Amino acid sequence: MAIKRSSQAASIKQVLKRCSSSLGKKKNVTGCYYKEEEDGLPQDVPKGHFPVYVGPNRSRYIVPISWLEHSEFQTLLRLAEEEYGFDHNMGVIIPCDEAVFRSLFSMFR
Repeated sequence: MAIKRSSQAASIKQVLKRCSSSLGKKKNVTGCYYKEEEDGLPQDVPKGHFPVYVGPNRSRYIVPISWLEHSEFQTLLRLAEEEYGFDHNMGVIIPCDEAVFRSLFSMFR
């Protein structure tokens, strides 16, 4: 069990590292990303949270880092990596229906 937990923690850290380059960036009208703040953090994302984009419309949700401990959310992150990867400037894109994500969101609260 300890080995499984440490490998999960390593996977989570790797996911965060891969997507952190785009967490502090916003998209302008030309489709280019830019940093909003000098330190690279968006003003509307509180400390201890990160944005994810869900569904075909890429609706933005701000989720707490504590969700990374939930196996359901880890599964979504694995699916996100398989579907879109993390080597892009869009942030974390969750490949599921927005209604499903909202129900998951309410379950974690």
